[in-house]
Formats: sequence, structure tokens, C-alpha cells
Amino acid sequence: MSGTMMHQQLTINSLIDHAARYHGGTEIVSVETQGGVERSSWGAVARNARLLASSLDKLGVADDAKVATIAWNNRRHLEIYFGVAGSGRVTHTINPRLFPEQIAYIVNHAEDKVVMFDATFLPLVAAVRNHFDTVEHFVLLGPRDDRAAETIPGLLFYDEWIAGGDADFEWPEIDETRASALCYTSGTTGNPKGVQYTHRSTVLHSLAGNQPDGMNVSAKDSVMPVVPMFHVNAWGIPYVAAHTGARLVLPGPNLDGESLARLIDAESVTMSLGVPTIWMGLLDGLEKTGATAKSMKRTVVGGSALPPSMIPEFRDKYGVELIHAWGMTETSPLGTLNQLLQKHEALSEDEQAAIRLGQGRPPWGVELRIVDENGAALPHDGETQGELHIRGHWIVDSYLKRDETTLTEDGWFDTGDIATIDADGYMVIRDRSKDIIKSGGEWISTVELENIAIAHPGIANAAAIAAAHEKWAERPVLIAVKAPGAEVTEDALLHHYEGKIASWQVPDKVIFVEALPLGATGKVLKNKLREEFGGVLTVAK
Repeated sequence: MSGTMMHQQLTINSLIDHAARYHGGTEIVSVETQGGVERSSWGAVARNARLLASSLDKLGVADDAKVATIAWNNRRHLEIYFGVAGSGRVTHTINPRLFPEQIAYIVNHAEDKVVMFDATFLPLVAAVRNHFDTVEHFVLLGPRDDRAAETIPGLLFYDEWIAGGDADFEWPEIDETRASALCYTSGTTGNPKGVQYTHRSTVLHSLAGNQPDGMNVSAKDSVMPVVPMFHVNAWGIPYVAAHTGARLVLPGPNLDGESLARLIDAESVTMSLGVPTIWMGLLDGLEKTGATAKSMKRTVVGGSALPPSMIPEFRDKYGVELIHAWGMTETSPLGTLNQLLQKHEALSEDEQAAIRLGQGRPPWGVELRIVDENGAALPHDGETQGELHIRGHWIVDSYLKRDETTLTEDGWFDTGDIATIDADGYMVIRDRSKDIIKSGGEWISTVELENIAIAHPGIANAAAIAAAHEKWAERPVLIAVKAPGAEVTEDALLHHYEGKIASWQVPDKVIFVEALPLGATGKVLKNKLREEFGGVLTVAK
């Protein structure tokens, strides 16, 4: 027997309508691509989203077409998020840090019809546009620029183009299971794979992920997403901010520590989100500028493991709580967030900090498990390591244009991570399955080796890899970047490991380099390091 409650579709346009209706005057701060700060509001963003939607109609863009963006975190990009999906089309955010060949591949694979881009990326778009097979329109995100118009024939200019739209445009009826956004994996090996989110999955991700034990964003917050809007939809923050009416501070292209430090103080940012390398840079920027980050209370850290040494430094110097999170493009991305339980309140600050080192526990809507190499479930005892699987309302089923499911026979997605899970659901990523070091039949976590190295005051960054070994098959080698002015030696760094891990886990060798190779999402490319240094222990003496 059916219930007697109203039924409404869970759609992206419902989020922006709510923001406009009840938080229309709340400010949207946007650092512009060409410099300067622009101040808008949720009401203005909602109006421009409707102008954009009707302008796409007038241009003859089909109602299920994919519209690509190559843009920073700014006000126009935010309007695209809602105007494109709200009109039934699909917002396809492209990571500009991919190789041009990869960008051409994913534009063609997605069959994008429109490409909208910031002025920063005009040279990139101009260089690869002739390799786009399906794109019919190019839009520069800004006012008219005559020099840009000479570069790309028929180029449209966002500001004047949407000005001809209809502010009273009515959103179409959209089935919640339709696609709303498209992101591609970073493509460190092979071609990137497309993950297509639905309206339903995105709204549920926003609602469930933003509980008090989740990201905990409220209408009282000023939220600065430093994680790019081209990286898994800025972890869903544009949608979360719309449904709570939070004030947004969009940092634009300047993501160095000093720029962020000044912006946090100038705009009284209360919460931010980004990868560990961003917060390493912010610590340096705070020191250099003398900024205090007095307003900021917490930051969500994901993308890669959080170095433990950062937690007390942010807490004790600036009063900022670091909240570890984990997810992937395939998980929308939220899989876990590390918030404490009531029973943890009685623990000391150091004991609580030890719990916060892990990636946390899943919110309602997702489940986790670990399995052995044969797929058999392993105990959640906090000690047993296994392959991490996930399932839930916003987890991928299959990749775009691939008929076969990505899931196991019993319906779980294999993340490619090695993890432990305890009885309360707290999960710790021990390593990527392709990175973990298997030495003499025992596992050594590269994450743990890296965290210890980065805690040394003379080390700015580090990566541990498996190097071939005649006796043990694999042994750890540490690739390290010295902090500016540091004189740390290999012996001193290896001595730093004493008492922190078992002696047999200590790296066999340290190699100092000027910089670590980074991929499109800011992660260290360990495959490149293995190619270069994977044979250093077997080289003939």
C-alpha cells in the first residue's frame, strides 16, 4: 500500500531555488581570474543560472547535452553548476592540469557540445580545439575580449551572451535519475574514465554528507573551497552551500599559501576544504604574512593522507581543527569523515588526535568492508588489513560508455585501497594496493613512512616507494625534498625513524630530490618515481 506523502524529484535546481528563496541576500565572494574581488549573492547566482539555461536553449543546445568547463573556483563557474544541470543538461568539469591529449580525449569521449573556459585557459583551448570532434560552441567566462575573439572564431562571451537570456526561465521537469554532472578520473594510468552523477545521487550526497558528524556546513559559515571545482565538483561544496545558504568565498586562481592566508583574514573564512599540499603551503603563508586565520575554525582535508604533524601545528598555533576525509571520483566523493563519538570526549587531546589521523567513518548512505585477495570478508577489528570496498547511494555502478559494471559479483566497488576498519566503523587507509611495499611476505605502508619523514623539520615533502630487492623482493626507498635551508642528511633522516616503526620497516635508502612529480589532482606520481628509482637497490656496486 502506498503512503500518503508528497513526492518531489531530488534535483539540482531545487537546491539553487532554495538558496535564492531563503538566502538570496547571502554573499558570494569571488576572486576573479584577471584579479580583484567580486561580490555577488545567491539571488544573483540563481538569476544568472536561469539566464544561462535559457541562453543554451536559444543556442539550440539539446536538453541532455554535455557542457564542459575549464575554469577556476569563481562566481561564473558556480552559475554554470546550476544553470546547466538545472536545465537538464550535464555539467562536465575538466581538469586543466591534464595533458592536452587527455583533455581532447575526454571532450571527445563525453561528446561535449559546449566548452566554457576562463581567460587563463585561452591558450590551452586554442591549441587543442581543432582536436575536439563534437564541440559546437566556445564561451569565454568574462566580458567581451576582442583579442580573444581573434583567437577562436565565433567565440561567445559569457557576460554579454547570458544578458540576452530570460530571467523568468522556468526549470524543466527533470527525473532525478538523469545525469547532472560528469567527472573523469585523473588518468595516471591509461585513459581517464568518466563517472556520471545523477541529480538524486548528488542531492543525497549533499544532505547526508553535511550532517553535524559530516562537513557540518551551516548558514552561519563562510566556506572557502580550495579544492578545485574541476576536481570531483569541489567535493560537493557548491551544492552543500546552496542547500544550507552558506556564504561562499571562491579563491580563484591564486592558491598559494600567502594569497590564501590573506583571503582567510580579509573575508573571515570559518571553514575551508583542500588537499594536504594546500595546507602545507598555508602554514608557510601564515608565517610569512603574519596572518592569524583567527576566524577559521576547521578545514576538511582529503585527496591523500594527512601528515600527522599538521594536526597539532594548526590546532596549537591557529586554533584550527583538521578533519580528515576520504573519497574518490567514483564516490562523489564522500566516503568517510573523521568526527569523534561521544565516548571520545573523555580522552586526552593527544588521544583524540590519534583517532583523527585516520580517514574516519562513513555517513548514512554508504557502507564499507575489507576483504582478502579471494574476496572473503575480513574482521573490522582495527588491525586486520584488506582491500577496501564501498557501496551506497552515490557510488559509481559503471563508467561512462562501458556496458559492464565496475562492481564485484555481490555489488561492491573495489577502491584499490588497502585499509583497516574498527568496530565503530573508523577506517584507516594503509596504502594504495599498487603502492604498498611487500617485503619478505610482510606489508610496509608507504603512507606511514611518508608521515614520519614529513614530521622531520628538515623535510618539506616525501614519497616512499617499493624498490626491487634480490633477497626480500621489495624494500622501501624514500624520495625526499628538503625544507628550504635545511641540511638534513640521509643518516639523520633514517635515525629519525628509530622507535617509531619496527626496524625492518625503516627505508633502505633516502634519495633527495628538488621536487616530487605531481599529477593533475596534486597527488605524487609514484609510478614515475618507481620508474626512475625502483632499481636503485639492485644496481651493481
